[in-house]
Amino acid sequence: MTNEEFQHLLSRGVVMLDGATGTNLQQAGMPIGVCPEQWILENRQVMIDLQRHFVEAGSQILYAPTFTGNRIKLAEYGLDDQLAAINQGLVAISKEAAQGKALVAGDMTMTGQQLYPMGDLTFEELVDVYRQQAKVLYDAGVDLFIVETMMSLQETRACVLAIKEVCDLPIMATLTFEKDGRTLYGTPPEAAVVVLQNLGVDAVGLNCSTGPADMVETVQKMYEYATVPLIAKPNAGLPEWDGDKTVYKTTPEEFAQDGKLLIEAGAHIVGGCCGTTPDHIRALHDAACQMTPKAPHASHHRVLASERQVVEIQLDGSFKVIGERINPTGKKKLQAELRAGKLDLVRAMAREQERNGAAILDVNMGTNGIDEKEMMLKAIYEVTGVSGLPLSIDTSSPEIMEAALRIYPGRALVNSISCETEKRKQLLPVVKKYGAMFIALPVSDAGIPKTLEEKHAVLDELLTDAYDHGFTPEDIVVDALVATVGAAPTSALDCMATFSHCKRDLGLATVCGLSNISFGLPDRMYVNATFLGMAIASGLTMAIANPSQDLLMNTAAAANMLMNKEGSDLAYIHRMQYFDKKEAEKKRQEEAELLARQGMPADVAAGESQQTEQGPVNPVYQAVLEGEKDAVVSLAQAELAKGMAPDAVINDLLIPAITKVGDLYDKQVYFLPQLIASANTMETAIAYLEPLIKKEPGQQDMATIVIATVEGDVHDIGKNLVGLMLRNYGYKVVDLGKDVPAGTIIETALREKASVVGLSALMTTTMMHMKDVIAEAADKHYDGKIIIGGAAVTPSFSDEIGADGYSKDAADCVKLVGRLLA
Repeated sequence: MTNEEFQHLLSRGVVMLDGATGTNLQQAGMPIGVCPEQWILENRQVMIDLQRHFVEAGSQILYAPTFTGNRIKLAEYGLDDQLAAINQGLVAISKEAAQGKALVAGDMTMTGQQLYPMGDLTFEELVDVYRQQAKVLYDAGVDLFIVETMMSLQETRACVLAIKEVCDLPIMATLTFEKDGRTLYGTPPEAAVVVLQNLGVDAVGLNCSTGPADMVETVQKMYEYATVPLIAKPNAGLPEWDGDKTVYKTTPEEFAQDGKLLIEAGAHIVGGCCGTTPDHIRALHDAACQMTPKAPHASHHRVLASERQVVEIQLDGSFKVIGERINPTGKKKLQAELRAGKLDLVRAMAREQERNGAAILDVNMGTNGIDEKEMMLKAIYEVTGVSGLPLSIDTSSPEIMEAALRIYPGRALVNSISCETEKRKQLLPVVKKYGAMFIALPVSDAGIPKTLEEKHAVLDELLTDAYDHGFTPEDIVVDALVATVGAAPTSALDCMATFSHCKRDLGLATVCGLSNISFGLPDRMYVNATFLGMAIASGLTMAIANPSQDLLMNTAAAANMLMNKEGSDLAYIHRMQYFDKKEAEKKRQEEAELLARQGMPADVAAGESQQTEQGPVNPVYQAVLEGEKDAVVSLAQAELAKGMAPDAVINDLLIPAITKVGDLYDKQVYFLPQLIASANTMETAIAYLEPLIKKEPGQQDMATIVIATVEGDVHDIGKNLVGLMLRNYGYKVVDLGKDVPAGTIIETALREKASVVGLSALMTTTMMHMKDVIAEAADKHYDGKIIIGGAAVTPSFSDEIGADGYSKDAADCVKLVGRLLA
C-alpha cells in the first residue's frame, strides 16, 4: 500500500479498525499464560472466524495477530528461533480472513524490556529487534504497519525508525495513557503527536487505556497539534469483576454513542480494544458511517518537544531563551570534567538553567581531548534525565548530529545548518529524517556575508533548498549573525533589520547569539540588555544566552510585558518574585559566609535547619532528589566524617528525600525516569550505609514483603519499581518475578513470614489470577495483608476480590504499606 492509497482511503470518510483480539480469543478458549501467537497458529480457524466477523461488521483494517511477535517476547516462550515462521503464518491467517475486503496491518508493540538508561537495552539494539520483525512482516505482505499499546515514546520512535529503514509502507502508531493524561513514562498527548508526525508517522493516536468517553480529552489535545489523521481505539469501558472473571460492561450501543464523541473531537480512524466484539464494531461503524471526520491541520505549529513537554515558538508570543551554558568553550572546569568522562557539571547546568527560566537547552560537546560523539550521546541521556526541556543539538559534525538526533526522545532544534554547499547537502536530509527543526545560518561557501543585502540573499538560497527538501517555514529559525558592534558599528541595526524582515516578510522565527554584540567592550551586560530589548521590539523570537544573568532575563520579561504579549504581565510578576527570592537567598549565603570567616561554626552560620523553600540543602538529600547516583556515596561519607551516624543519614536525609521525590511524582513534577533515578541513588547509598549500622540487641527487623506478577502475566516494570522503593524504606523484599502461580506466592509468603504480599498485573486478562492468590491465602491460612496494583487494576476491583489495598504506583505503595503495618 502506498501513502497515496492510504490517503485515498482516508478521503472516503471515517476509517474503521477491528476490535479486540485477546479478550475474544479467551472467550473462544485460549488459556491464560500460553504464547498467544503459537495458540493462534494451532487454532487458526478461531482467528479467521473472529476477523471475518470484524470485516462483516465494517472493519477496513485488520490487525495481524503479530502483537508480541518480536524476538524478545517470543524468547520468553523459547520460540525466538521461530520468529519468521510465526509472523508469516499469522499474517497469512489475517489475509485469509480479509479475503481482499480489508487491509492487513503488521502489528508491533513493546518488548517488555526497559531502554537505557533506565534499563540495559540500548536504542540500537531495540531498533534491530524491531527491524527484524518488520522485515518479516513486510516480506509476508502486510499492507501497512501499526505500532500500538506503547507506553514509551522513545520505544515508539525506535519501532517507527526500524520500519522506515525496511520499507515505505504507511505507519500508524498509538500509545496508551494513564488516568493522569500521560503515558507511564510521562509523555503528554501533545508531545506524542508532535514527535511522531514529524518523524513521518502517517496516523497517530491512542488505544486501550479507557473507554471511549474518557478518551475524548486526549484526542482533543492531540488534534490541536495534529497534521496527520488521529486514531482512537478504546476499550469497552473499564474492566469489572463479575464472579470469577473480568468483564467489560459497555454495550455496543453505548460504545457507538461515545465513539461518535471521539470523531467529533478529531479522530479519523476508530476501532475497539479490550472487550470489544464484532457487535461493538458494527454499532460503531453504523454510527460513524454518516459522520464527516475533522481534517488534520494544514499548517504546522512551530513547536519543539521533549519526551515530557512541548514548547511552542510563536512569532508574536513571548520571547524565549535557549540556555547556552552546556558548552565547554571557554569553560576550563567543564572541559576538565568532560576529559575525565564526568557529566556532573552538565547535569547541574541543565537544572540551573531550567530553574532560571530557559525554555530550551543547547548542548555542545566540542572540545579537544574527548570523543565528541560519545560524549554528546552521554550528555543527551544525562540532560534528558534531569530536565524536561527540549534540546538544541549544537555540533558542526553531520555524523554527530545524526547520532544525536537518532537517540533524542523528542523533537530537537538543530544548531545549525549553513548555506555552505557540502554541509547543507549532508544535513538537510538528516534533519528531515528525524523530524527536527533547525537554525538557518546565512553563511555561504564565500564566508560570512559582508552586507545586509548579501546576508538576506544567502538566506533566500538556503530557504529555497530547505523548502525543496520538504521543510516548512514553521520548521526553520533564522540566525541573524550578530557581530560585535565594536568592530561593526551597524551590526545591531543590521540584525534588527533581519529580525523584522524574517517576521514580517518571510513568516520565520529568529534567534541570535546575544553576547556576541558586546564582545571586546567594557561592562558588556548593559550593552547586551539594551540590545535585547531593542531586538525583541524588532521581532526577535529567541536568543542563545545565559539564563542565570538576571539583568537579561528581567529585561526580556519586561519587554514582553511592554509589547503586550499574551500572559506577559503575570509572567513578569512571577519573574520578579523569583528574582527577589534569589537575591534574598544570595544575601543570606553571603552573611553566613561572613559569619563563618569570623569563626562561627558553618552549620550555625547557615542556620541549624539548613532549610530553603526547596527543602533541605544537605548534599545527600539533594543527591537523592536529583538522582546523582555516582556522587551519593562520597557525600554520605562526608556526613559520616562530620560525626553523623549511618542510621541517621538514612532516617534524616535519605528517607525524607525519597519521600519528597514521591510527592513530586504525585504532583506530576517528576515522572518515571526521575523516580527511578532517585530510587537507584538511594539504593546505592543504603547499600553502602547498612553494613555500617550496629544492630542493637532486641532490635526488630523491618517487615518482609513478597511481590510478584501473577500467573500468565510477563510484565514487571511497575513491580520492579515497587520493590526498589520498598527496599529503600528498609523493608525486606522477596521478588518472585513474573508469571508466578498463586501457590508459589503464598508458599513463599508463609516460609518468609511475610507481612505483606504485593501482586501486579498489567493485562485485564490476567487480573483474575489475583483472586486466585487471595483464595490460596485463605486456604493455606496466610494472615498477612495482600495488596494489588497494575495498569488495569482499580480500587473497586481490589474491593471486589477482597484485597487489603490498592496502590496506583510505587510511591503510593510505600504509603499503603506504611498504613497497613502501622
